[in-house]
Amino acid sequence: MDDEVQQPEYEVGTGILCVFGRQLKLFRERAGMDRAQLGSLTGYSASTIASFEQGRRVPPPKFIDRADEVLDAGGVLSASKEEVARAQYPAFFRDAARLEAEAVVLHVYATQAVPGLLQTEEYARAVFAMWRPQLEEEVIEQRLAARLARQGIFGRRPAPHLSFVIEEAVLLRPLGGAAVWRGQLEQLLLIEEKRNVEIQVMPLSRQEHAGLAGPFTLMEMKDGRRIAYAEAQGDSRVHTERQRVRELERTYGTLRAQAHTPAESRALIEKLLGER
Repeated sequence: MDDEVQQPEYEVGTGILCVFGRQLKLFRERAGMDRAQLGSLTGYSASTIASFEQGRRVPPPKFIDRADEVLDAGGVLSASKEEVARAQYPAFFRDAARLEAEAVVLHVYATQAVPGLLQTEEYARAVFAMWRPQLEEEVIEQRLAARLARQGIFGRRPAPHLSFVIEEAVLLRPLGGAAVWRGQLEQLLLIEEKRNVEIQVMPLSRQEHAGLAGPFTLMEMKDGRRIAYAEAQGDSRVHTERQRVRELERTYGTLRAQAHTPAESRALIEKLLGER
């Protein structure tokens, strides 16, 4: 689940960002402030306030809470915080992002790039910059912020159980250049040390492979629901039907059996770092 990279479903002046922006402007004008004044009280420039009001940028949660306070909005602005945050993702990924944030168990099979939850900022930026059709710089920054925010899952308590099966080819591909690539491999080793995380590498040498149909993610929720998410070329689907989820669970179980063990995978990553 690492490719929230398409253009958002709305353009400037539409959608939740536009609604929030109009509310922000109304509260600002009611308070008798211009954009520069609001900016000075919230730590942003007047031009950034204008972007928020025009729905051209996604306002961060800390800005929304501070603006609600200084404009005496009575919680109206803060009430939109979660929905505004989801606007960082394209439409096809928003439901999956919400489920991911609530999952108590998460299993990820990755075939093209290091999973978004494991990416360094530099690696993620390189991935977004390579997207075709090209993304605008502002969209890249929004997607980057959203991807890094997803990594808050590692700080959740109680800690969710997370496992990843990553194709060896992904680790051999130096996206972003040698320095970015090394930093990414080092981050995998750091995250792998967490007690609730297991990382396995699917070696290129395997003669049998259960995952040839493509990448997917499995999630288990607090209430016991089991959900699957699959995506290819921006065409995605959240699966809740039990039969389909069971099929992907069996596939993932086979993949884990075919892949290197976590200890073997760590040794492989360390070997790659030592060779280059």
